[in-house]
Amino acid sequence: MQRLAIISVHGCPYVQAGEKDAGGMNIYVLETAKRLAARGLQVDVFTRRHDPKDEQVTQLAPGARVVHLDAGPASPAKEGVYDLLPEFCQRLSAFTSEEGIRYDAVSSHYWLSGLVGLHLQRVWGVPHVTSFHTMAEIKRRARPGEKDVPQRADREREVATVSDMVVAWTTHEKEAIVNYYGAAADNVAIIPPGVDTNRFRPMDQAECRRKLGIGDERVLLYVGRLERLKGVDILLKAMQQLEHPSGLKLLILGGNMGSPEMTRLKGIARDLDIEKKVQFLGSVPHTDLPVYYNAADVCVLPSYYESFGLAALEAAACGKPVVASRVGGLPSVVLDGRTGYLIAWRCPGPFVERLDLLLTNDRMRRGMGAAAREHAQTLTWDATADRLLDAFNSAVARAVASGMYRHPVAPEEPCLTSIG
Repeated sequence: MQRLAIISVHGCPYVQAGEKDAGGMNIYVLETAKRLAARGLQVDVFTRRHDPKDEQVTQLAPGARVVHLDAGPASPAKEGVYDLLPEFCQRLSAFTSEEGIRYDAVSSHYWLSGLVGLHLQRVWGVPHVTSFHTMAEIKRRARPGEKDVPQRADREREVATVSDMVVAWTTHEKEAIVNYYGAAADNVAIIPPGVDTNRFRPMDQAECRRKLGIGDERVLLYVGRLERLKGVDILLKAMQQLEHPSGLKLLILGGNMGSPEMTRLKGIARDLDIEKKVQFLGSVPHTDLPVYYNAADVCVLPSYYESFGLAALEAAACGKPVVASRVGGLPSVVLDGRTGYLIAWRCPGPFVERLDLLLTNDRMRRGMGAAAREHAQTLTWDATADRLLDAFNSAVARAVASGMYRHPVAPEEPCLTSIG
């Protein structure tokens, strides 16, 4: 295969992770697109135009482009993007027709993009490989009451069962896709994400702290979006119960300044009388994150659910132990008792116990950090790209062998036509 279309409707690789609705998926698309292009593919990433100032086509890396398509307002509510998919498909079709491009396969990310992928699978007659990143049914079971687009669960089931291949990140995710959505186990490949171990590496902690204006206190770090599913309120309540002779500081990276969730969390910190110990820093450039990880003593992810936990892997690559919830894909990143600790209960007490143990035992903290770095070196973006390329080639070979390759349906077929 020579040319790949990546569909990431609401996850532009140029949007800074940590902002509203931007996180690990944006990083995943960015890193895999660059590395697949470095392996000889011509890669186009199709996404909605999120900023009116963006050019339609920008070069992401040699052999890789980002194509911004106008479909609805620049910043619609996330739940409103579903209704914009037909327009997105029309714009994509017009672009490819104008450029005279034919792709050998389609890769999609998140259920919204998966629906576009199914459409292209039919009208282009090429295999479609999808990744969910998060799934409605898992989120619902992790935190009952989570609100989502009404159509999501049913359409995810459609994407899971009709796509030529589903890429899951962990065994846990594969089992969920098979058991909850009825996908064929043979069509689900486990390919974990990675980390850039050259960028995310151990650095001098004292120097990193000087850059950030941090003193000698012990530092906890949270990195990620700010939404209730992330469980940051659990971390704040744990912070209230922790003490250390040198003092304690919690850095919270992610979220938009002044957003409703940040305002809510600041209110909790104020009510707990720990607001002087907590800094809400908002989202920061991904390239700056290694300084924050290295300035910290421990990284904490108290999520109700994480499909993988890229922040945990980045912290590990920087040689930092991680204390995280035992949910989703986090057990594949945090090796309990070796590179950090996994907490089975979503309440402050167990977090307090493990955090106190690490913060007061320098030798244990350094030993777990070294083991975390060693484990992170087995999970790189280059390894991910190699396995993805094999998966795409396999999907194309299967489509050719079955005689279904390059047999498109009428291109005017609506984007959201149900498969049934």
